Amino acid sequence: MKIGLFFGSFNPVHIGHLIIANVMQDQTDLDEVWFVVSPQNPFKKQKTLLHEFDRHKMVELAIADHFYFRVSDVEFHMPRPSYTVDTLTYLSEKYPEHEFKLIVGGDNLTHFHKWKNYEVILENYGLYVYPRPGSQPVFQHPNVSFVEAPLMDISATFIRKTIRSGKSVKYLLPVDVVDYIMDKKLYQ
Repeated sequence: MKIGLFFGSFNPVHIGHLIIANVMQDQTDLDEVWFVVSPQNPFKKQKTLLHEFDRHKMVELAIADHFYFRVSDVEFHMPRPSYTVDTLTYLSEKYPEHEFKLIVGGDNLTHFHKWKNYEVILENYGLYVYPRPGSQPVFQHPNVSFVEAPLMDISATFIRKTIRSGKSVKYLLPVDVVDYIMDKKLYQ
């Protein structure tokens, strides 16, 4: 099977993530999309990050009714910070029957050359790139595919701020994720 790996903090997972994953699975040759919950992104501050188990649970709740989506905690058991190339190598060794592709936003291409062993990712895995508001990626490589998708400008930062201020996040998050956040009093 061809698997698209959608890495992220998912702090929290929101409708934008789900729409992008659905477009990637439905409109490309990907058989499944795996949401890889990153415990620590080397480019992001740890300060506002919920515990990885809560973020994993929210993704699990968000994708429960989607047959072609999976959630992965693979990076929970790897050295931190997590580097995409190490996770890709591990998954390729563990699941040699699968072909893995990396799903990234167009905004990631501007600093993709700073990623650990980015050349290995390009040559051995390849990228499926979705558009991001304000990004005009000019990146040419035979293993980079640009996928037409809705422009998503939904930010987890905005969602956390909205929750902290006691406002509604209806339609920004799946209902089960909203219920989980409210029950556990997260981001408040």
